[in-house]
Amino acid sequence: MARLQTIEKTDMTERQKQIYDEIVSGPRGQVRGPLSIWLYRPELADRAQRLGQYCRYDTSLEPRLSELAILTTARIWDAAFEWQAHVPHALAGGVDRSIVDSLYADQTPSFVSKDEEIVYRVTREINITRQLSDNTYNQVVKILGVEATVDLIGLLGYYALISMTIKAFDIPSIEDKS
Repeated sequence: MARLQTIEKTDMTERQKQIYDEIVSGPRGQVRGPLSIWLYRPELADRAQRLGQYCRYDTSLEPRLSELAILTTARIWDAAFEWQAHVPHALAGGVDRSIVDSLYADQTPSFVSKDEEIVYRVTREINITRQLSDNTYNQVVKILGVEATVDLIGLLGYYALISMTIKAFDIPSIEDKS
């Protein structure tokens, strides 16, 4: 059970209700997981959900690449809620099932495309070593370009925040909520 419970809408302040309504009316369509925790601080929820909207829907990365980065980050952090929330999006976005299965087993996937391989490498390297080697940096910029590299690092920072929130507040997996 989560350390903080979702705030009931009837118990929310006007600002919390406003942010809640903005989130629900956007592409997410619902407030759950980390967003439900961030609502305790509506300004954080507002800014984080706006950043999240950009990272999920508006970057220069193809959904296949952004979802691969999200799943890889969720696996590194063992953030079951985020993993379960994004597997369907990853598959719909074009991530091959064999890659998802390898990530789930905490094994290095076999990649066919260089862009997927470099997204995986950058995600692992920056999350695990807390730095990016010159070699990896040069490869990601060569393969994805500067703008997509900036978007990728921003997305990884956002999903690290999500993963930290999941772990700190013990947000249960989606399956555990039934």
